[in-house]
Amino acid sequence: MRYGVGAWPWYLLALVVIALDQYTKGLASASLEYARPVAVFSWFNLTLHHNSGAAFSFLSDAGGWQRYFFTAIAVGVSALLVVWLYRLQRGQWLLALSLALVLGGAIGNLWDRLVLGHVVDFISLHYAGYYFPAFNLADSAITGGAIGLILDSFLGRPAAAPEEE
Repeated sequence: MRYGVGAWPWYLLALVVIALDQYTKGLASASLEYARPVAVFSWFNLTLHHNSGAAFSFLSDAGGWQRYFFTAIAVGVSALLVVWLYRLQRGQWLLALSLALVLGGAIGNLWDRLVLGHVVDFISLHYAGYYFPAFNLADSAITGGAIGLILDSFLGRPAAAPEEE
């Protein structure tokens, strides 16, 4: 049996991810000075950055066309995820959870791209002088969802019972 309209809790989770992502980005934009780190722990800073590229600022200095390219990809992927969740078999909770996290994160970053022309990043992790690129809650949701997708692919599903004739 498929989720169909019963997928609404997963869509609701995606909306919660979007809302939390936008709320935290708004807080960061209102509270932080651009590119000025605020130490939280010895390995964790809050640092406001604007990313006009993709992951790890890929193509951020490409001249502007990348905004439309990444927007088109995000719209396409989001539409695919909405349909995938709708058509998903009931009981595939890990796959549904993972898809909902990726969907929420993708739309959270898509919103930034459409409204601001860049994605707001503010979480900065570092150790011994090595810095991981700044990211946000949407990126974290996408990463968590991707990990869930990988786990789900390894766990497999029991074979469906043969249909009686």
